[in-house]
Amino acid sequence: MADYLRLPDGLAPPADDGAAGHLAGMPLPSLVLPASNGGTVDMSRLEGRVVLYIYPATGKPGVKLPDGWDALPGARGCTPQSCSFRDHHAELRALGVDAVYGISAQPLADQTEAAARLHLPFALLSDEAGDLRKALDLPWFNLAGTLYLKRMALIVEDGRIVKVFYPVFPPDRSAADVVAFLSAAL
Repeated sequence: MADYLRLPDGLAPPADDGAAGHLAGMPLPSLVLPASNGGTVDMSRLEGRVVLYIYPATGKPGVKLPDGWDALPGARGCTPQSCSFRDHHAELRALGVDAVYGISAQPLADQTEAAARLHLPFALLSDEAGDLRKALDLPWFNLAGTLYLKRMALIVEDGRIVKVFYPVFPPDRSAADVVAFLSAAL
């Protein structure tokens, strides 16, 4: 079984395929996503500075990763990415971030389990229906018949995307990269 908290040696970094080049400057769409804390989040009503990190799927203890997962550049590392945002959460808040959300196409039950198991101080949002993916034309990949969002991080200010981190590698540095960007902007 995989150790979801650690990245295996030799992971290939994802290439920048340009699939997120259109996102900077876009407003978030008017749609509501279910949240792991039992509520919902209307993307168009996010106020202030918000960090959205997007990932393929968090692994579950005792459940095998899909065949070919580690060989697909950018797939592995969702749990370390979430943990990085957990571990840097206070620092992000001190840098003026009003909210952090993780987003994947996983079902809400999987998001709720992961948020509790990882002790995340923020909600995970489910785009299982693909509404956010379609509205923003987010990059994605298909593995064994399942659609997954590609990993990225977005800084949103008053409902508009102002910075896109794509591709993200290694995933456990995602939050530190956002912190470095926000610190340099001050």
